[in-house]
Amino acid sequence: MSDTAVTVLPGAPQPAWVLLCDHASNRVPPEVAGGDLGLPPEDMARHIAYDVGAAGVTRVMAAALEAPAVFAEFSRLVIDPNRGEHDPTLLMKLYDGSIIPANRHAEAAERERRLALFHRPYHAAVASVLADAPRALLVSIHSFTPRLKGRPLRPWHVGLLSSEDRRMAEPLLARLRAEPDLVVGDNEPYSGHLPGDTMDRHGIAPGRPHVLIEVRNDLISDETGQIAWGRRLARILTECLPELKERCDG
Repeated sequence: MSDTAVTVLPGAPQPAWVLLCDHASNRVPPEVAGGDLGLPPEDMARHIAYDVGAAGVTRVMAAALEAPAVFAEFSRLVIDPNRGEHDPTLLMKLYDGSIIPANRHAEAAERERRLALFHRPYHAAVASVLADAPRALLVSIHSFTPRLKGRPLRPWHVGLLSSEDRRMAEPLLARLRAEPDLVVGDNEPYSGHLPGDTMDRHGIAPGRPHVLIEVRNDLISDETGQIAWGRRLARILTECLPELKERCDG
């Protein structure tokens, strides 16, 4: 299934996993400012517009795990699907040093219009996929920039973000930290929970085991990196599955 807001890749009939990619695309649909937010191409190609490499990693993982996957098909600058509807950062006007011209005067009516066109259809698709997979574990794939403007370098190759529900995070952290070449963050490079965000809405609120995986985007900026990391994460998830099922079914 695909439309202007969302793409859904089907998986196995009774999947062990459901994968999400909130920030899959830097696309600006024509319904928003004629398809141009007024930013130069170099800004639309960086992390402020989408999670670089995350969609490619998610697709590789989905194929390896036979998991359904849901992709938001609009830039986070159009409206951020990983924010609650009342979050002040839902519709960004300034991000990591860049002013977003088409958002400068976007107030309540425009925010509501974009919620109806993009944000709500994405979350409706996520809810539908999850309803068809009641025992699946929820994994969201993101990427992060190695450095924000004026900030220190981030040393982590990969980070796991979680809420107080650590059923998935703890076994996966242990397994990732056993990889000798990785620096692994626990709720790094930022906190794993915002009220109303995707994991809050589809993981915490219904009590579904969940985790968010962040990969540093310079590692997955090309197809080679996306394939390598997608296969690696799929392998690690598969290796952890017996322990995860025991923890999550108990």
